[in-house]
Amino acid sequence: MKNDSEEEMLDHYESSSETHIPDHGNCPMTQLLDTLSGKWALPILYQLIMLNAPVRFGVLQRSVKPITQKELTRHLRQFETLGLVERKAYLEMPPRVEYQISDYGLTLKQPLSELARWSENYAQPLIAAKLAARLKKIEEEKS
Repeated sequence: MKNDSEEEMLDHYESSSETHIPDHGNCPMTQLLDTLSGKWALPILYQLIMLNAPVRFGVLQRSVKPITQKELTRHLRQFETLGLVERKAYLEMPPRVEYQISDYGLTLKQPLSELARWSENYAQPLIAAKLAARLKKIEEEKS
């Protein structure tokens, strides 16, 4: 059963002569994906969330391989700036630095777990279609 405000919104949308095109610059999902973009962003965050303990840089790099040191450093700095990751440097020789997901970063656990579960169940057709498109493009370029 629809409430009055839903009915009003539907009436307005249906009576509008223009097609509504959302402003993606103000879309929370677009802003989130822009903030967490990059091939390695979600795998890094997911590893830190699943570990939920301090982890040294090298251990994290091995768990998200084949990421480069430069790329991992860049993402960790960004995540630290955003408050998603905490960094602790120890005054030792050799220097030791540990990273841990913050409480704020842990709020991503449920949505990322759901995304991982979806991926396990449904991503294969997307991956196959992407591969097929790549192969088709290669074949077209050869012709």
